[in-house]
Amino acid sequence: MTKKRVNAGRVRVTPKAGRGRPPVHQETWSKVSVVLFDRQILHLDRLATDIRGKSGKVMNRAEIIRALIDGMIDSGMDVTGSGSEADLRARVARRLGTFR
Repeated sequence: MTKKRVNAGRVRVTPKAGRGRPPVHQETWSKVSVVLFDRQILHLDRLATDIRGKSGKVMNRAEIIRALIDGMIDSGMDVTGSGSEADLRARVARRLGTFR
């Protein structure tokens, strides 16, 4: 929705301010919903708290998840041979040097 302002015979169209926080992303983005297990949410929240405690910087769940995804992409790791979520998790854990 736009507002029209009349100023000395001229009409200027200005966009209406959006609701919520201003966008902070430097690239195009899409909002998606994913199902995470309660243990994963708990771990993300603890990680965010630990990061804030050590660095003083606030990092939210979405930032952590995006960083993990981009880190995997940047690594060049080939995960196309993964046949299941469990297989993918095991490959990533082995690459990172930990596997339970």
